[in-house]
Amino acid sequence: MLAFYLIGAFSSLILNKKDRICSYISFSSAAAGALSGVLFSSWIIFGDSFYFTLSQDSYLKFGFFVDKLSAFFILVISISVFAVSIFSTGYVKEYFGKKNIGHLGFLYNIFILSMIFVVCANNAIMFLIMWELMSVISFFLVVYEHEKPETRKAGFIYIVMTHIGTGFIILSFMIFASGSGNFNFETFKAAGSTMTPLLKDLAFIFAFIGFGTKAGIVPFHIWLPYAHPAAPSNVSALMSGVMIKTAIFMLIRINFDFLGASESLWGYIVLIAGTISAIIGILYAVVESDMKRMLAFSSIENIGIILIGLGASMIFLSSGKPILSAIAAIAALYHLLNHSVFKGLLFMGAGSILYSTHTKNIEKLGGIIKKMPVSAILILIGVLSISAMPPFSGFVSEWLTFQSLLLSFNLNNNFAIITLSICAAFLALTGALAAYCFLKFFGMVFLALPRSEHAQHAKEVNIPMLAAMGIFALLSILLGILPMYVLPALDRIAASFIGTSAFSQSIPVGTFWMVSIPSSHGISISTPVLLAILLILMLIPAIILLINRNTRQPFYETWGCGQPVSTSRNEYSAKAFSKPVQVWFKSLYRPARETEATYSSPYLKESFKFESRIEQVFEQYLYNPVVDFVMVKSRKARLIQTGSIHAYLGYIFGILIILFMFVIAGGD
Repeated sequence: MLAFYLIGAFSSLILNKKDRICSYISFSSAAAGALSGVLFSSWIIFGDSFYFTLSQDSYLKFGFFVDKLSAFFILVISISVFAVSIFSTGYVKEYFGKKNIGHLGFLYNIFILSMIFVVCANNAIMFLIMWELMSVISFFLVVYEHEKPETRKAGFIYIVMTHIGTGFIILSFMIFASGSGNFNFETFKAAGSTMTPLLKDLAFIFAFIGFGTKAGIVPFHIWLPYAHPAAPSNVSALMSGVMIKTAIFMLIRINFDFLGASESLWGYIVLIAGTISAIIGILYAVVESDMKRMLAFSSIENIGIILIGLGASMIFLSSGKPILSAIAAIAALYHLLNHSVFKGLLFMGAGSILYSTHTKNIEKLGGIIKKMPVSAILILIGVLSISAMPPFSGFVSEWLTFQSLLLSFNLNNNFAIITLSICAAFLALTGALAAYCFLKFFGMVFLALPRSEHAQHAKEVNIPMLAAMGIFALLSILLGILPMYVLPALDRIAASFIGTSAFSQSIPVGTFWMVSIPSSHGISISTPVLLAILLILMLIPAIILLINRNTRQPFYETWGCGQPVSTSRNEYSAKAFSKPVQVWFKSLYRPARETEATYSSPYLKESFKFESRIEQVFEQYLYNPVVDFVMVKSRKARLIQTGSIHAYLGYIFGILIILFMFVIAGGD
């Protein structure tokens, strides 16, 4: 596996002058490495752990440790990399003769390697090295099109935020190291059980902020809507699909393995943060007109859904309900897998639209279903899956998460029942808004009439790009209709860090979608029955059409506000479609409106321009004041930078005197 990625990386540098050959070898090697990763991770999930040590030093063991949890993340990474690598062979043709393909291929392969090393590192120092490598390489991928000012801005915000997060991660690891006496992860587990409650809380908070920044949890999410749209679409698919999930990996490792999820307060923090991220993420996605920014905000939403499952799992485990904890953890892992698939599909779909039309603006598209019919069908599958429509994959994992929240009625804790029930209500609202958001996306991009020259001249993308989207579309269907074959494997993985199998207690493995979960309160939710009802409701319109197919229907000319023929100017725009949501949540959006009119005479208006902008609340009221404060203090600190060597020697002399005073005081 590692050899294929190294071959892909260094062959890219050697062949960087030959764009076509370089792209094929680089991305084909990555695809071969991904297949090896699928085989390797499957072997670990259904077998034993893998351990390889480079250094036997007891204080700092450099090596790799792959247990079932690590193997699951390698599997998720490998599945995404395989499809995205195939997509890349067709997508990067857009850069031939314009950008250095060799540099892209090298960064792409090393980026994948760094993600694999992150989930395999067996000590804190090696982890931080690989984490930093992943961050720096992904920064260079984000700014690949660095000639654009907005890309450079996105890269700067990303690198600053990711290093702030790394600082908090280092603080958390230092607390664990102080308790264990070394930096090896295997000793962190013992240290977690012996540390004082204050140190445990600090280790959790620092880790949550550090890894939450990389995952895009609100309010640490501001880099994500900038970085994902700026990066090439194949890179965006990997960053959103798998890179931000490496932070989820470490949150699971720290909360369950190192700290034992012993405090219910930590679970409530994760649960509430996930709920806020889910609802805020999808609310901002609804009003976006940039396809890739919309998908980036949607990633924040789905990370929130994953955290809802993990938070519920932590609450159940700390409450002495390991079976319920395992069910919630399985729901979180399933949604993590599903999100990597359908979000990868949608980012590749957005890349295909951009490749064909040269615009990301939804307002400038429309009617391209006739120009790109195959892409439209594949993207529709991704839209239905991310909207949690049965029988696609997103429905299964979101419904399982919803079920796990309702299992809170098994607890003898009214606060937990109320909190989890409220979060379940917000999860339902999030699902409804997601369907609304992606209805807007598909309708405005593919249906009605073209609204620009970009859309009128669109054409279907090449075979590798369609094949890659087809792989993810097929997986979105299979993961939705065959979850009974996936859940036992996820149960093995969840049991490795929870300590209990969900299928071992009253829940048969063959049960379809983990239905009829036993409850002391008599609650039983049958997913197949629900699915059957939904499918019947979906079939009713088709049955009505079949009954009336021979009925003569009158046809009338479309009425377009007095115009003889309807035009694209008579159609809904994306902003108009999302206007009701803007009105409902105007306290969050705080919309700013600008109007400009041109008059040919005092009585005749020649033209009228209206523009509406959504305010980024967290950026405006949280980060900008902090930046302004730092800049003011920095300007004051510059006063000591006189440029005089005599002043600097005086500073050094003063510091030495202070140090000598401390030494003397310590000696006395």
